[in-house]
Amino acid sequence: MAYKVGAVQHRIMRVLWEEGEATARRVTDVLCREKEIAHSTVQTLLRKLEVKGVVAHKRRDRTFVFRATVPEQEVSRSAVEDLLGRVFQGSVAGLVAQLLESEHVPREELRRLREMVDEKLKEG
Repeated sequence: MAYKVGAVQHRIMRVLWEEGEATARRVTDVLCREKEIAHSTVQTLLRKLEVKGVVAHKRRDRTFVFRATVPEQEVSRSAVEDLLGRVFQGSVAGLVAQLLESEHVPREELRRLREMVDEKLKEG
């Protein structure tokens, strides 16, 4: 299943994955440590994430407590598949080449990438 979440929605999801569950106020407070965001914006985006089926809430007294319903890996996989298809026409080599050309990749990460490629080649 494809999960399309925007950049700010992904930041909200990250808070929920890290905390397990959180109120809208808690999500706002955590996000404001990085960059200011209006509480009403967080509330609106949480509702949109619920409509997408990636977040759910329960009522605790008079407060809604939110949790992610989809693992982080699934949302990440969906985002990569979308990027790969839309921007690189399905070319993994094109994506990797762009990253290597435009980003500084530490030597240790390059070694790890080589190991991963070697492992895939052994698998056939």
